[in-house]
Amino acid sequence: MANGVDKKFCWEIKNFSSLNSERSYSVPVLIGDSRWRLCAFPKGYRADYFSLYLEVADFQSLPSGWRRYVKLRMTIQNQRSLQLSVQEETQRWFDQSAPGWGFEEMIPLTKLNAIDGGFLVNGRVMIVAEVEVLQVVGTLDETEESVHSNDDLLIKTQEVKESIDVNGFQVLPSQKNFQVKNQHLRKTFMNFLVNVIETLCQSLQELSIEDLVEVDIALTYLKDSGFKVDWLEKKLDQVKEKKEKEQSGLVILQGIEQQLHDLMHNCETKKSEVLSIGAPLKFNDVV
Repeated sequence: MANGVDKKFCWEIKNFSSLNSERSYSVPVLIGDSRWRLCAFPKGYRADYFSLYLEVADFQSLPSGWRRYVKLRMTIQNQRSLQLSVQEETQRWFDQSAPGWGFEEMIPLTKLNAIDGGFLVNGRVMIVAEVEVLQVVGTLDETEESVHSNDDLLIKTQEVKESIDVNGFQVLPSQKNFQVKNQHLRKTFMNFLVNVIETLCQSLQELSIEDLVEVDIALTYLKDSGFKVDWLEKKLDQVKEKKEKEQSGLVILQGIEQQLHDLMHNCETKKSEVLSIGAPLKFNDVV
């Protein structure tokens, strides 16, 4: 039995409405000695709900009797108001007989696909997974590690090589604990870091909830590449809080403006009625 590890990673599903496949997979992420990935059912799984699961992608390469006790939290981000995000969590064992587990009724499809719901924006759905492996039974010898593939739960070689585009910057999601030594790469990462800082320094009016979600993703990959970004994460939390207050204030302001508009309309209507009553009689009205 080995000590556990934890990992937070993001999955951006692009062109969500046009997906034709029954299920969709995220790029596998290395957590401890195993690769994990998310599996989604865009059209639902035996119900009118969006279903979301976590799987041990390379479970067939693990030794007989392997087990992983995992604390799992999954969040479907609301890209207009983070407070409206949908979150589920659980703790359970993953093993040979059950290498995948998740939530069949994560969110109703009608709510997920609502035009103004905030979950589907510009054809994209944003998912955040927090995986904490609390107990590990049966570890994989690195000299025997191999990658397999099939059409169901196993990792695909081409998926391992796939990179994720974050604000135009290609980053391998498996680069956990990757230390940047190459000077050219370090400079590239530093420019990327500067862009994140510049984004956070924009005014609240210029920043959207979608921007903040992308900053969250960017910080995750910077952290995995060896950068200390705790101070930026605190800054991001502050900006998120201010953005939420701004949005709440705008909703209240819009309500007041609507009430004022209705009041002015009623005032003009009543004014017209009063002026009509007080108008002098015409000759034809008397004769």
